[in-house]
Amino acid sequence: MLKNIIWKIPTQENEIFLTFDDGPNPDTTEFILDCLNKNEVKATFFCIGKNVERYPKLFELIVNQGHAIGNHTYSHLKGWKCSTKEYIDDITLASDYISSTLFRPPYGQISIYQAKKLQKIYKIIFWTVLSWDFKKNLNPDKCLENTILKTKKGNIIVFHDSVKTFPKVQYVLPLYISKIKDLGFNFGIIK
Repeated sequence: MLKNIIWKIPTQENEIFLTFDDGPNPDTTEFILDCLNKNEVKATFFCIGKNVERYPKLFELIVNQGHAIGNHTYSHLKGWKCSTKEYIDDITLASDYISSTLFRPPYGQISIYQAKKLQKIYKIIFWTVLSWDFKKNLNPDKCLENTILKTKKGNIIVFHDSVKTFPKVQYVLPLYISKIKDLGFNFGIIK
């Protein structure tokens, strides 16, 4: 039986959970952190181990500013494309750099056997709302509109902390936070 698999956070508050995958990154992380700080928002960052190894000061900045962190593997492996041993070894390597009991599988790809092994150590965090910030042919206004429309109490929202998504995130994130606050939502971190 699978447990510790989370798609939505039960909450009595009008609260949502903003998350960022794939960082830290010297071209994007500081903008995201500045935007969050200006708006007094905390988020959960699912970091790639090799990025944390390369940019430890950016990772420290995320942690020191009070954001939650989670393991997103060391090298962004697709669980469906590798053996369970290779996948678990990669996550274990990432844990040398990321001390957290939260894990998010890259691409949402994880086998049942991999999940069974990981659930002994981690809460496996998926999402309720994918911003689609990585989708090339989705214009930023549509990305913003779709993400706002799907945001509901307890939802876990995914954006990306990467060069590929940065033009969209740079435009959408400040507007999203402003609109969601206007709708009466608070931002929580995943624990």
